Amino acid sequence: MPPAGGLRRRGGPSGGPSVPRSPISEALRHGWQNKQQLLTDPRYTALLGACLCLAELGVSHWVIQKVPYTEIDWKAYMDEVEGVINGTYDYTKLQGDTGPLVYPAGFVYIFSAFYFLTDHGSNIRLAQYIFAVLYIITLILIFRIYVLTKKVPPYVFFFMCCASYRVHSIFLLRLFNDPVAMVILFISINLFLQDWWNWGCFFYSLAVSVKMNILLLAPGLLYLLLCRFGLLLTIPKLCICGLLQVVLALPFLLENPIGYLHRSFDFGRQFLFEWTVNWRFLPEYVFHHRAFHLALLTAHLIALVLFCLFRWHRSGHSILSLLKNPKQKKSASQRLSANQIIFVLFSSNFLGVMFSRSLHYQFYVWYFHSLPYLLWGTNTAFLPGLAKILILGLIELSWNTFPSTVFSSCALHLCHGAILLNLWYGTPPDEDTSTSSSANSARVTRKKKD
Repeated sequence: MPPAGGLRRRGGPSGGPSVPRSPISEALRHGWQNKQQLLTDPRYTALLGACLCLAELGVSHWVIQKVPYTEIDWKAYMDEVEGVINGTYDYTKLQGDTGPLVYPAGFVYIFSAFYFLTDHGSNIRLAQYIFAVLYIITLILIFRIYVLTKKVPPYVFFFMCCASYRVHSIFLLRLFNDPVAMVILFISINLFLQDWWNWGCFFYSLAVSVKMNILLLAPGLLYLLLCRFGLLLTIPKLCICGLLQVVLALPFLLENPIGYLHRSFDFGRQFLFEWTVNWRFLPEYVFHHRAFHLALLTAHLIALVLFCLFRWHRSGHSILSLLKNPKQKKSASQRLSANQIIFVLFSSNFLGVMFSRSLHYQFYVWYFHSLPYLLWGTNTAFLPGLAKILILGLIELSWNTFPSTVFSSCALHLCHGAILLNLWYGTPPDEDTSTSSSANSARVTRKKKD
């Protein structure tokens, strides 16, 4: 008989014990009940990220099948690594259609693997699907970063995944080496977030060995290492980075060390004005002038010093305290928070991009996936939400204007300037987190007293 009053006990269909729901079904249920929070609450980033990654599988397949492939550097890459495979280890003798080999040794090994997987580089369609896999892995790693930081509202990720024609083109239609370097970089950042610094440094150095732009994060990484370990314990981490570079480059260093270092780490390399995205409004002679390059380098170094002193370092102690042994620090046993790590690394990378001598179209992936954090990561009223969306749109428009124009270059610099001010005047996320934690502790204390 049913219970008194005709009421059925809660539980299974026959009144038995209820079946526990899985975490995924619970997230779906809460998300459906709170549809607005699903788009605005960072706690739902994982759920929305999983849906967007699945959608990107279909989008990537459609792009590969329907949009014509554009040959730019792939054949040159294959020619360069083919020279190494055939026994040439002198970097000065390795050439491709678009010029000499100018990337470090890690590039050679990875693209040699692509060379064999794609039938000596001739199977372009298979290469595109390999890069589609890299794209999905990149998104998974990025979403994990945003899940841990909990700063960006989920609706922003629609713009990050679905609205960027240029990024899909770089990964799926151009097959540049930039995406390869970036996916390895994001592996290293995720390892840093796990407090696995040795492995993180290993993969960071591996990313540098694919393309030099990863060095833009080096100032921020050095600061984090000093902050976490002090000077003496940072040295072994730096040795991991340096030793890997030597091991990877050893066959080339034994053949022609000067040629290898000059070609693969050529900091003075000139860029063609016709491909610049960020300096189109300058006369070409100014773009190529050494004084202009030195001015940008000086501005970059000043910005790094200012951020290090006033935005990254918020402990109230002297910057020289970073050099102390961790045992001498009160917070020595504490791991760095996810927001501390990401704020430092992403802002370091952004400063390098902002003051770059030239940005080419494939360089967009250097900082594209970090833009949501750069805009929403700091607690500030300087930029309202609509203005941040507008900045994302203008940046995308600038990178999709080919060839670049005076308007597109100026718009890009204005957006970069707004992001810089947002980072400078906003409350750094670690400070915001500690403030909220202190406030919560104070409330708990008051409740206990009451």
